[in-house]
Amino acid sequence: MIKKFIDKLFGKSASPASPAKSSRKSVFGERREVGPQDHAINPKLVDDRAMDVVHTLKQAGYEAYIVGGAVRDLLVGLRPKDFDVATDATPEQVKGLFRRAFIIGRRFRIVHVVYGRGREHEVIEVSTFRAHLDSSLAEQVGGNERTSKSELAGMKHAVDASGRVLRDNVWGPMEEDAARRDFTINAMYYDPQTQIVVDYHHGIRDAKKKIIRMIGDPATRYREYPVLIIRAVRFAAKLSALGFKFEDKTVEPLRKMKTLLADVPQSRLFDEMLKLLQTGHALASIEQLKFLGLNTGIYPLLDVVVDTAEEPFLQLALLDTDRRVGEGKPVAPSFLLSCVLWADVRNGWEQRLQRGEHVMPALQDAIDDAFNAKIGDVSGRGKLGTDMREIWTMQPRFEKRTGSSPYSLLDQPRFRAGFDFLRLRAQTGEIDLELSEWWEKFSTAYDDERHEMIEQMRLAQSQKPQQPRTRVKRAEPDVTRNPDAGQATAPASASGEGGDAAPAKKRRRRRKPANREGGAMSASLPPDAPGDY
Repeated sequence: MIKKFIDKLFGKSASPASPAKSSRKSVFGERREVGPQDHAINPKLVDDRAMDVVHTLKQAGYEAYIVGGAVRDLLVGLRPKDFDVATDATPEQVKGLFRRAFIIGRRFRIVHVVYGRGREHEVIEVSTFRAHLDSSLAEQVGGNERTSKSELAGMKHAVDASGRVLRDNVWGPMEEDAARRDFTINAMYYDPQTQIVVDYHHGIRDAKKKIIRMIGDPATRYREYPVLIIRAVRFAAKLSALGFKFEDKTVEPLRKMKTLLADVPQSRLFDEMLKLLQTGHALASIEQLKFLGLNTGIYPLLDVVVDTAEEPFLQLALLDTDRRVGEGKPVAPSFLLSCVLWADVRNGWEQRLQRGEHVMPALQDAIDDAFNAKIGDVSGRGKLGTDMREIWTMQPRFEKRTGSSPYSLLDQPRFRAGFDFLRLRAQTGEIDLELSEWWEKFSTAYDDERHEMIEQMRLAQSQKPQQPRTRVKRAEPDVTRNPDAGQATAPASASGEGGDAAPAKKRRRRRKPANREGGAMSASLPPDAPGDY
């Protein structure tokens, strides 16, 4: 009995002719080595840093291949944006071979090998070949990654009550690693030195036929890794322009298994949502979500994106994001999410202004309402929420183009993102295009030109007829005059528990703006330069 259990765990069979062996072949496929004359991969498209990682590992005596989406993209003639490497070296062994390498991950540990610094840095992700494990034999925990953290600490293979894999830090041979990958077109291994592609599951055949096919039983795979549902949408969106389509068996369970995503941590779903929207195929991803019946229920904020994607402002923002990714420019989630929630912020802001509230307090309250209603406690806090607030609160400040205000705004770290947000508003007719053009010219002008622009704006505003200010009259408290002292006293209801009158409010002194000459200011980024987002 024990021997049968061990044989089942490691995929062994009692005899060569037993059914277990045929099952093993169907699970692990058959190794095929395809040469450059058949796969036609252009080696010039391979990143030098990925080549260096493979070369270093092989020199140390390990197997190493470029793997996953990079091989898929190379096969169809695309230049991959990211390169992953798979090896039989353990994470600790990989880390010891590189000067800047970091082990990350809990469910499955991988190594990030870092080249360069700052914005120009690149990360090559290195993973160890994984063993093919039967989830029915895994240890089961009652909670999830957070609630069962202490219980999971000593486990190598564990699942939750729904069958979702929480731990699988078990290494294995290359053929088992191939069976663990998601789709056949992502399960090929490319050796850039020999230019051989190793294919276990007919990935090259499916790439030529333009088919997206799951390895193994799709329903079982979605249950083990529910985020594959979102990943399938992302791959379909990316490859739809090339004519790729889902195999019927792969796509059929997607809609009914969407409920499995409810058990996935919100932070993981948030990251997967950003990948949908920030990998250069945002509009195509939204179309795939609608086509597959997944347009609601994956993540609340994604529901908002899908529901409002046809509005001019958000559609222009999504197009602009796709363009920037295609040009290799950086994008940041704070900018795109600012665009997603702008309609809610703007509507709340306008309603408060109509009630006579002051501009900035009204905007801050509208932002708070939008965060509470649409983001909650996942992304509305921390740096992401702070950056979004800065982008929004810059918008009324762009209206001030005299004195020292333009200089102080130009010095803001998030000016570039705030200005590009302003430009989108102008392009959709929400504000006057002249305002956007003025700031574009001002941000690239020399100091003397900036000073002249501000002076011209001051003269132009001084010639306009001044409209009388309207103040919101606050309700005055009912006061009575003390005939003896000749002063007003507050009524009893305004007093404290001891009957003392409330202290009078101190009057705030208005600060004079600092004298900021043009020569003290530094030039900003040009309009087409990569900004902060």
